[in-house]
Amino acid sequence: MKTLKLTIVALFISTLSFAQTNEAKAMAVQTVEKPVTNSLMKWESETHDFGDIEKGKPVTYEFSFVNTTKETVLLTNVKPSCGCTAANYTKTPIKPGEKGIVEATYNAAAPGNFHKTITVTTNEEGTTPKVLIIKGSVK
Repeated sequence: MKTLKLTIVALFISTLSFAQTNEAKAMAVQTVEKPVTNSLMKWESETHDFGDIEKGKPVTYEFSFVNTTKETVLLTNVKPSCGCTAANYTKTPIKPGEKGIVEATYNAAAPGNFHKTITVTTNEEGTTPKVLIIKGSVK
């Protein structure tokens, strides 16, 4: 009798788990169908190579872009990948056709090659954040 009750409970639980899996699959299909586009802002450069730099001397590069959309764009978040990199950026709304900047400053604390990223998020709906790259070698 106990075996029969355990079997019924096990069947009930497995039926519930399969029902949740189908629901999760349906949600995953909906997520995949959402269009995700890249930013419509035109960047002059997305990567900068500083080449050889000196340890302890900060170096700066200014990434610039033009707003090619028909809407005003606002940089909502600019995040460097580590504490050795600082970012300054245009904090005012950028109208269509206007330029904006993201300034990246790297302060080398240790010798060797480096490869750092700065992730730029805007108020544009349905776009993926832009990843800017700075790299070089500390002597």
